[in-house]
Amino acid sequence: MKREQSWDMGTLSVWGGEKQTANGEPTQVPVVHSVSFGYQDVDEWLKAALGLREGHIYSRNTNPTVEILEEKIRILEGAEKATSFSTGMGAISGLLFGLLTKGQRVVSIRDTYGGTSKIFMEFFPKAGLEAVLCPTTDFERIEEEIEKGCDLLYLETPTNPTMKIVDIKRLSEKAKAKGAIVACDNTFATPINQNPLLLGTDLVVHSATKYLGGHADALGGLVCGKKELIDKIFHYKEITGATLHPMSAYLILRGMKTLELRVKRQNENAMAIAKFLEKHPKVEKVFYPGLESHEGYEIAKRQMKGYGGMLSFTLIGDSFETVKRFLPKLKLAHKAANLGAVETIAGVPATTSHVECTAEERKSLGIPETLIRYSVGIENSEDLIADLDSALKEV
Repeated sequence: MKREQSWDMGTLSVWGGEKQTANGEPTQVPVVHSVSFGYQDVDEWLKAALGLREGHIYSRNTNPTVEILEEKIRILEGAEKATSFSTGMGAISGLLFGLLTKGQRVVSIRDTYGGTSKIFMEFFPKAGLEAVLCPTTDFERIEEEIEKGCDLLYLETPTNPTMKIVDIKRLSEKAKAKGAIVACDNTFATPINQNPLLLGTDLVVHSATKYLGGHADALGGLVCGKKELIDKIFHYKEITGATLHPMSAYLILRGMKTLELRVKRQNENAMAIAKFLEKHPKVEKVFYPGLESHEGYEIAKRQMKGYGGMLSFTLIGDSFETVKRFLPKLKLAHKAANLGAVETIAGVPATTSHVECTAEERKSLGIPETLIRYSVGIENSEDLIADLDSALKEV
């Protein structure tokens, strides 16, 4: 079908990347399970293998179902090209190790997702790479580190799970002036709420497992941005083999058709819940960028179209025993290590975002053990608020 960049994001979520069907062809994207693709003409086979003509040869490299998913995220983020991975962490590690070489320096923030932090702290030194993790909202400090030397600036905003906001435009301009590549994890915001490429980044990464798929039934990761960079990341992926399965690609594609509807509902629900929790006598602090009390509110208002469906909060008393009593009382929330699904999900960093890290590492990253991460679903907001209120009364 004709790809119209002028269409609304809701329309692009449905139609982006999908082709106009010919007579008798399926209207839905077929799941192509074939490992290989045959050619009777050896010359045509060679052209496909060398990328001189369109065509697939082996599903570790490319696959028709997966290709449509990549095209959809490319269009939604306004990128030149996209590639996919078997998981979100596959996408993040593929981006980092596919672009960087020994001796290079990354500037990033302390509040990245736990798996990302683990790569910086544990795996970078083994590969001869340096990562400087700056206080997340100290933009002057980040700029100082960029000035000292930076090959790649890696951002995440809003952060997981503390919901801090990073000024994408400001930091991208500084990094670009030093010749650095800029990448941003946009998982929490989604393309519906935020488009980092329009704010100056070169690359955007998503855990497609979360909001893009939206139904907690498929793992996947996506990276999109400048073609020359994506080509390098793709090459790393096709050789190391973190390939997205076509069935997972299909499930994520199906979920993305309702992406705008889900995200808008989750935006509304999260705002109502954040306002409720902020006034509750048993809640110490609420972390949600849509609240005027949030330290990153003004930046979020500039660079986001909606504030997302993720929030976190701490209870009065700062006791982990209180948290352990509270979570089981929630009836309208899965207690699980996931987020971005149609159902509400709640948990603590030790079992969710930073399960890979030790308590000491979480403390060094500024993440309280008692923080409750709350991924708001598409349920009725009044029901969710009543459920939270009931659970809070129990503690």
